[in-house]
Amino acid sequence: MSKATIIESLTGKTMEKKKSKLPALMDKLQSLTGAMLALFVLLHLLLESSILLGKTSMFHLSKFFEGSGVIEGGTPLFIIGISLLISVIFVLHAFLAMRKFPNSYREHLRFRTHAKLMKHPDTNLWFLQISTGFMLFFLGSIHLYLIMTQPLNIGPYASSDKIYSDQMWILYLMLLVSVVLHAGAGGYRLIMKWGWLDGDNPKANRIIIRKIIKVVTLFYLLMGLFSLGAYLKIGYEHQENYGKRYHLEEEL
Repeated sequence: MSKATIIESLTGKTMEKKKSKLPALMDKLQSLTGAMLALFVLLHLLLESSILLGKTSMFHLSKFFEGSGVIEGGTPLFIIGISLLISVIFVLHAFLAMRKFPNSYREHLRFRTHAKLMKHPDTNLWFLQISTGFMLFFLGSIHLYLIMTQPLNIGPYASSDKIYSDQMWILYLMLLVSVVLHAGAGGYRLIMKWGWLDGDNPKANRIIIRKIIKVVTLFYLLMGLFSLGAYLKIGYEHQENYGKRYHLEEEL
């Protein structure tokens, strides 16, 4: 007989077990880090698309993030610092999200059977988020590592050389698709989970939000693909001068 049972039999009072607040706290932290990463991805893809406005626009933007407005000529330490911060948030989010991953192949099959029987869009969306999250664990880690270790290889020519001549376009294509789909699915599920936009008619609003998320996701996918295409084009034209950095005088 347990200690709690003995006390209950003597006092006639039922002892309630105190529920742990840790799971709820970890759930909120997962949502917070996910929202932060999703917003960063949207901003990051917009900034990367500056190449569509020309090499000069991308050059000025890269120098801005090197802190050229604070230190003359800029320094890669700013980029390293931002990448390190995002890496910490990324690892924390991945650690928290892994709690909900299927723990075995049998559990995975059970979930897939359940999803097929229910045919529920949100359930399939969760599976999409799990799949893309698994891909991002590897692809995102590689990308962040390259940025932290090679902060000077960012620019109209440096980035294009890396994407075309170093054949990194394969990695960035997979990263683009997985990160946009993951952010879109995650953003939708966050809105649904916390009821941020429920309003007076949650069911109708859910349909509207789903459509908006699809449009935004498609927009970022296309923008990312066009940006990747622009980098490939510049890299192809610059392959004979591989390693040469961009200078503003070239546009004058």
